Amino acid sequence: MRTCVCHFFIVILHPNLFDMGKKKNLPLIENVEITGVAAEGKALVRINDIVTFVPNCVPGDVVDLQITKKKHSFMEARVERVVKPSPVRCEARCKHFGTCGGCKWQILPYEEQIRYKQQQIVDNLTRIGKVELPEISPILGSKHIFEYRNKLEFTCADRKWFPWEVIEAAGGLDKVDTTYGLGFHIPNCFDKVLDIEECHLMPEINNRIRNGVREYARTHGLSFYNEHTHEGQLRTLILRNNHKGEMMLIVSFGEKVNDACMALLEYLHIEFPEIISLLYVENLKFNDTIGDLDVKVYFGQDHIIEEMEDLQFKVGPKSFYQTNTEQAYELYKVARNFAELTGNELVYDLYTGT
Repeated sequence: MRTCVCHFFIVILHPNLFDMGKKKNLPLIENVEITGVAAEGKALVRINDIVTFVPNCVPGDVVDLQITKKKHSFMEARVERVVKPSPVRCEARCKHFGTCGGCKWQILPYEEQIRYKQQQIVDNLTRIGKVELPEISPILGSKHIFEYRNKLEFTCADRKWFPWEVIEAAGGLDKVDTTYGLGFHIPNCFDKVLDIEECHLMPEINNRIRNGVREYARTHGLSFYNEHTHEGQLRTLILRNNHKGEMMLIVSFGEKVNDACMALLEYLHIEFPEIISLLYVENLKFNDTIGDLDVKVYFGQDHIIEEMEDLQFKVGPKSFYQTNTEQAYELYKVARNFAELTGNELVYDLYTGT
């Protein structure tokens, strides 16, 4: 019998290395004023009449831009230096802004965000779609721009991902704690998880639960999941809430549930009385979805109740419900007003999530 020994090496490349080779001739353009907002959280400016998309800046910013991609009809760039900040720019509330990949417009006031988004809709329909539009009603903005979501999903990873700047500032990868990452995937990377200490998308309870799970796992030796080897006990956490502040937590385990897993569930039950529906699932598949898996109840019911006027919605672990509860109500009120129902119609509900 012949035994093969495989050696694996992890090489950390400085991001500037990627500017070498085929990208070495891409220019640095100074003192560019950002003029507009594009899709997917990017701002835009025309350089030599070529549309250029730039993340992490807002209209009115004067910046130095490093071109990172050049195509016939567009370019992409990153901000090397903010020469003069825009008068409308504001401070991001979240410490993870710019790295997490979510909440990409925290540096642009909400009123400006919805103004630009409305203009995008008009432009897309009129300029691209060639549709003649009547007078457009203004966007109904959300009353709350933080702590408005009723669902979040966090991933457990046996290795945290760090941006290069953090590694460099610490003096190297060996100087940072890479274990027990619990947070969000960075954009377009299934196996890179940014450890999240605070998230303002949901009420503060989400931070206490997530950080509590991480600390408990570290203290008690529960392993986090590895996307390459498909090993590890803790895989994902899914949090849901209702307008009363009652919580549902679904803990997804990547291995067969054992006594250590049940001890974690008991800790969560005792430590967080806000959780009225504590569920768990064994996910031994190669993806994170739980739609085809048996979700089991550890404590409480298998659902939470959300209310809208005189209606009650039974929201389970696999249910779809509009993630902004208050805005869902506003949306349905608009649809109801447009329908102008008298009470004598036969109404078909042709699509429903819950």
